[in-house]
Amino acid sequence: MIRKSLTVLAHGAAMGALALSSMAAAKERQPVSSTVDVPMPPAVSGSALPPVPGAPVVPAMALPQTVQPGMALAPGWWHGFGSPALDALVDRALAANTDIKAAQARLAQAQALVGAARGGLFPQVDAGLTSERQRLSRTLSTPLSNPDPQVFSLHTAQVSVSYSPDLFGGTAARVRSARAQAAVAAAQADGVRNMVAANAALAVIQNAALDAEIAATGQAVENNRQVLTLLQTRQRLGAVGLSDVAAQSAALAAIEGQLPPLLRQRQANLSALSVLLAEAPNAPLEGAPGQAIGPMPPLDALTLPAQVPVALPADLLAARPDVAASAAALEGAAADVKVAIAARLPQINLTANAGGIAEDFGKMFASGNPFWQLIGGIVGPIFHGGTLKKQEQAARDALEAAKAQYKGTALQAFADVSNSLTALSTDTTALDVAARGDQAASQSLTFVRRQLSLGSVGTLQVLNATATAQTARVQYVAAKAARLTDTVALYAALGGGLRAGAGAVLANTDTPHS
Repeated sequence: MIRKSLTVLAHGAAMGALALSSMAAAKERQPVSSTVDVPMPPAVSGSALPPVPGAPVVPAMALPQTVQPGMALAPGWWHGFGSPALDALVDRALAANTDIKAAQARLAQAQALVGAARGGLFPQVDAGLTSERQRLSRTLSTPLSNPDPQVFSLHTAQVSVSYSPDLFGGTAARVRSARAQAAVAAAQADGVRNMVAANAALAVIQNAALDAEIAATGQAVENNRQVLTLLQTRQRLGAVGLSDVAAQSAALAAIEGQLPPLLRQRQANLSALSVLLAEAPNAPLEGAPGQAIGPMPPLDALTLPAQVPVALPADLLAARPDVAASAAALEGAAADVKVAIAARLPQINLTANAGGIAEDFGKMFASGNPFWQLIGGIVGPIFHGGTLKKQEQAARDALEAAKAQYKGTALQAFADVSNSLTALSTDTTALDVAARGDQAASQSLTFVRRQLSLGSVGTLQVLNATATAQTARVQYVAAKAARLTDTVALYAALGGGLRAGAGAVLANTDTPHS
């Protein structure tokens, strides 16, 4: 079995313009080349960006499910496979997975940094209190007025307020940059959740397919043993030679040798699933006390969702976590350019200090002891050896890179969805062919074994029929599993359906703190 691997969408891209809405017209579809404008984030929508060319258009296809253009992908899409066991495993993975917890912690970190950056927009207030006791040296004392060394106490209390007006928007741009990084973290957290859900579902499907393949191989072993027993009986009667028995023994050994790799694959798949569930892999995992993964559905218990949602291009751009992350990174890059520009301009600093100084703490604010101070200043760069200019140029280059990355992510999304839909369209034909081949090969094997018992066919025909039947059964299992895994792949390409959204996660970052 070949397991489909999904890269999300730390990951998942925006499949913008697949022109999938054309699938609503099932009778008249023709491939049409198109040029699709990929909307840019609001912060950079004014930038001159060429449209993304060549968004694929899906031609007429015979899909195993009904495609619903414009239908949103439900957050719990895995419930559509009709297996409570699969549902429970995916839900457990989403609740316990360590990658999800790490992504959530990174998001919380990014949110905290937004609040830290926003504090720069407000005045900074500090308070201080110092107390000292001092003995002056005789050398520093005035001989006439104070012939003996003086010992005294001194207490100082002070409040300081400082503020730097954001004349050129540098601080506000830093806040926008921090918000963009938090939005990136939010999108990446969504991507991790979608990846875990998809990979958990794929692991369950893979396990079911491996179980079916192991069962088919085990049945082939049993068939070959029965044939070997029959040939051994006929050899003792002189009806066949030792070469026929030896050939059948070799065939039996070859098929038996196929079981250990399949068992290893299944164990590796269960171990991968246990990691998704945040459980330590242990052999055997399934059914082990304290380590049980739980009931695993057979392949026949998994059904195809009746309807496949295909969102409209604009919705797809918002649904893909990797596109959301690229868009947020683009906004952050635009904000970083403004930060670099503001760093080359003058900055005003305002400071106010007030307090009191007294030898007796209780007289801190008595007449004559209080003090205050107002300071205003302006500072601007004159010569920094070209550092600030190059930093601005570097920020502009980073912005261009972010634009290219955004468009590239959207184009990859087109390919993801197009490939997934193409795979679904071919799965029906492949499964139909595999089912007919499996049925024909099974009937042929039954007929040949009957003929062998009558002595009308030789060992070679039996070996060929047995091998053909096993191959046909494995191909049927693979085709059936492919329909399921390709459906999961399409759901992942559509964005996965699990979106918290950057707006909600940033709602608590607006209040300044110390």
